[in-house]
Amino acid sequence: MPLWHIYHPADTLTAEDKQDFAKDITAYYARFGLPEFYAVALFHEVPVDSFYVGGVSIPAVRITIDHLARQLDDPDLRKHMSQRLHDLMAPYTLDRGLHLEFNINEVPRDTWMIGGLFPPPPGSHIERGWAEANKPIPY
Repeated sequence: MPLWHIYHPADTLTAEDKQDFAKDITAYYARFGLPEFYAVALFHEVPVDSFYVGGVSIPAVRITIDHLARQLDDPDLRKHMSQRLHDLMAPYTLDRGLHLEFNINEVPRDTWMIGGLFPPPPGSHIERGWAEANKPIPY
């Protein structure tokens, strides 16, 4: 499960922007076979006078991503993924003149459940079934 916490200045993202951003996030992960329902995006509006970078209030976006469904051991692959995610974020942040920072936390698979179930093994026929049904199915 990728869980995105997107902290952004109030009134910088419209409802349509948020929906488009969430769809882009979901599409990114679905390309790799993850069920779409794994992708969760939470938008947190922060008043401009409550968002400080280096002690200065600036229009900024801070994104924290928790990766639970997959982890990458290879540093080059992690760097490549980070660049692709940066590119995904840019139209909603940098291209709008907003300062952007993000980080990715990789969480062990055996520490999360969804719908009361532990997730099936990556790439398994069960996970493919979850992706096709777009919901967790007991196994």
